[in-house]
Amino acid sequence: MADNPEIAIEYLRRLDTGGDLFELFTDDAVVFLPKWGVATGLEEVRRMFADVGSGLAGIKHDLDGLNIITQGDTVVLEGTSAGSLPDGGTWDNSRWCDVFEFTDGRIHRLHIYMDPDYCERDTARYPWHTS
Repeated sequence: MADNPEIAIEYLRRLDTGGDLFELFTDDAVVFLPKWGVATGLEEVRRMFADVGSGLAGIKHDLDGLNIITQGDTVVLEGTSAGSLPDGGTWDNSRWCDVFEFTDGRIHRLHIYMDPDYCERDTARYPWHTS
């Protein structure tokens, strides 16, 4: 069986490639994502990822540049991503941090800390993001 950091990295690989990431979660998993909220249970977690995924054309995490911190059953991954939106917008080097808690080799809790405004278009409230 893979260790927890390897499972966390596999989650990112599957997220990038469209693989089945849900088999990595416990049935009662809890996932937090800014602007979506907290998804409780695998059915809500699936809905959350479907909602967020519908707004993306593609995403790629820089797996070679990860900062990995582990303590017991907790793994923290810090890194960057690049990707595109369905309308052609793109981003590069977007910073994020994921905090995973594992139970019996599966993700039980995942809190995702990132700005879901991937292309920094929310300039009305954050004018320093203008190009």
